Amino acid sequence: MPPVPELPEAPYPLEQDTSMLSRKFGREIINYFSSSPLNRVSFLRTDHAFLSAALRHPTSSFLLFNNLAPLAKDPAQLAYASYTDVRPLIGEDPYSKPEAELIKEFNSTVTIPQLIFLGIDEKQSEKGLQWNDYRGAPFFALDVTPKGTIEKACTALIEDMKSNGLTFIEGRMHTSLSAGEAAIYAQARSLLDWNARNPFCAQCGHPTLSINAGTKRTCPPTDLASVATPLAASSAPAAAAADPVPSQQRPPCATRKGVSNISFPRTDPTIIVAVLSADGSRVLLGRARRYPPYWYSTLAGFVEPAESIEDATRREVWEEAGVRVGRVVIHSTQPWPYPANLMIGALAQALPGGEEISLQHDPELEDAKWVGVDEISHALEFGTSGLGEEPSKEYKPGSLRLPPPTAIANQLLRAALDGYMLKAGTGEHKI
Repeated sequence: MPPVPELPEAPYPLEQDTSMLSRKFGREIINYFSSSPLNRVSFLRTDHAFLSAALRHPTSSFLLFNNLAPLAKDPAQLAYASYTDVRPLIGEDPYSKPEAELIKEFNSTVTIPQLIFLGIDEKQSEKGLQWNDYRGAPFFALDVTPKGTIEKACTALIEDMKSNGLTFIEGRMHTSLSAGEAAIYAQARSLLDWNARNPFCAQCGHPTLSINAGTKRTCPPTDLASVATPLAASSAPAAAAADPVPSQQRPPCATRKGVSNISFPRTDPTIIVAVLSADGSRVLLGRARRYPPYWYSTLAGFVEPAESIEDATRREVWEEAGVRVGRVVIHSTQPWPYPANLMIGALAQALPGGEEISLQHDPELEDAKWVGVDEISHALEFGTSGLGEEPSKEYKPGSLRLPPPTAIANQLLRAALDGYMLKAGTGEHKI
């Protein structure tokens, strides 16, 4: 089993933070998939001169994905291609023209390799790209899934990487990566997945174009591809109506008016909560049908429109487990790139008299139960594992199993035990 990665450390200046908030609430919790080592310099994504220089700089790195599986040396270490490696696929310089010109020349029959600028690694500033006040090694993500007019070039690049002993690691989750690489992977995967899911305009249904270095999409007003027009279909004979009629102008689209002319990446806010009993001695855990035997976790659910985090937490806990929750406190957050969730972790406490469990409202859970401090503490030490993974050798069969340290659910349970719960008769309980 791959080693469990170390959790991210708070980046400077947080690691030295002695502010009033830190003294009162403690150090900020940094969860897995967050705290990227890259400076995204998002304001440079429209600067094609910068992107061209970053693309071809000797220190540039390209993280390749095939059907969202990242290129890696092994399950614990990503692998990166160079500009020379990817040039046969992306061309000499896809940023050689300004965005306005690329939009004007849009041709929906030509498959454009999905390239995303991720940011610069300022720790590599000594040899990195110098651009005005910013310096670092540029990082990109590139989708090499064979498709459309770039199928052969993608296949050739994939085979080239495999000939170097590299592989595209499959799997639903990749939690054996180091903390820094996990954050880079999460950013890249989220944006590639979003682009792949939005090839067409949600308003008019026509193909869209990726812009802003892969972080936005637009619906061009023209298309150099030949399309069949309603006029041609109604006036030509049946045999000729199927023939495409050259046309550049697209029908009007609401996304080209005002400030709504661009589609932005989607992030779905999701609450996840460790619910303490009214007396602070137990935690509410739930079990979905897909979980392995004895595997439980904290409760979670999507935030709905016009709903606060606190309200969503109280609603989800009642709907899934029938428990009434009072006070809700935000603990920490975690990006979850499957495909684009932001897990908003909270600690909450059940209301006196509101602890009775009922699964009759929402059939999502197979079981829910209150678990005491000792059982949770033992499971956090010996019974943690990811879905599909085996627990440690010290795990006693039949005992409670919990999510691994890379999951925010694990961190919420640790927080609940470490400072929020009281062990009867002994005072504060630590793990």
